[in-house]
Amino acid sequence: MYIIKIRGKAKIPDYIQIRDDNFTLVAYFRVDRPLKDLERIGLGGQEEYLSSLIKSLPFGKLTELNLP
Repeated sequence: MYIIKIRGKAKIPDYIQIRDDNFTLVAYFRVDRPLKDLERIGLGGQEEYLSSLIKSLPFGKLTELNLP
């Protein structure tokens, strides 16, 4: 899986995209919203790890998502 942080413009907020190995969009959510519905995409229990990762991600850089 891959994760990318996208900077919003004007009234559009910053977003996070999570994509699978075929780069198909799996999840799309706002950076400032709590992480929910991660069970649906198989990332249940990873909220703490993902929130710390999202804070450190640079905007616009596709990063491989290595889960602990």
